[in-house]
Order: sequence, then C-alpha cells, then structure tokens
Amino acid sequence: MKRAGWIMTGLFALFMLGASVTPKFLGMAAASDSLVAIGWSPDYLLLIGCIELLATVLFVLPRSALAGAVLMTAVLGAALASHLRAGSPLFSHTLFSVYLGVFMWAALYLRDERIRRVLPLLAD
Repeated sequence: MKRAGWIMTGLFALFMLGASVTPKFLGMAAASDSLVAIGWSPDYLLLIGCIELLATVLFVLPRSALAGAVLMTAVLGAALASHLRAGSPLFSHTLFSVYLGVFMWAALYLRDERIRRVLPLLAD
C-alpha cells in the first residue's frame, strides 16, 4: 500500500512539474494561452507556477505532505472555479482538477498511515 502511494506521489509530482509548473516558468504559449482562455491575465503565470511548485514540493516531503495537499487542493479548486466561470467543457477541462485532486489525496492516503487513521475508509 505504501509503495503504491509513493509511486502515485511520484507520478503526481512529475505531472505537476512537467505539465504545469515548467510551462509557466518558461512562459510557454500553451500556459499563457490557457490562462487567457479562462479569463486570467498572463501576468499571473509566474505567481501561479510558484504556488504550484511550493505545493508540489510540500506534498512530496513527508513532514509537510498534509500542508502540501491542502495547498494543492486550494490551487485545484481555483482552477475548477475558473473553468466553470469560463464555460470550459465539463468532463475534460472543468473536472480535471477534481480528478487530479482525488489522485493526489489517494496517493497521500496510501503512503501515510496517519492519514488512514484520521480518515478510515473501511470499518474494522
């Protein structure tokens, strides 16, 4: 269970760093065009990238994983709200942050026994 959680954590971190943070830091057109499409100014690209990087790093580190998950949940919630407001397609764009958040929390649940004690999914 713990190994699966760490594998999922690695996949989540690789996705966030490769598909979200890096394009924002490099000012790639894909990142700025996506922001403009949902009504955000490209001026926020670097700030959002920094927040995503911070949340990802905190999530990967065992001592701060819960704080990272909470911060990343806030980031993903903002993405969901932005896509809803912009009228993006529901299942592919708007709910993607929900899919990503569930994956992230499942990874934390599997890798951290303390989380499983606080949020038991199965009764003994």
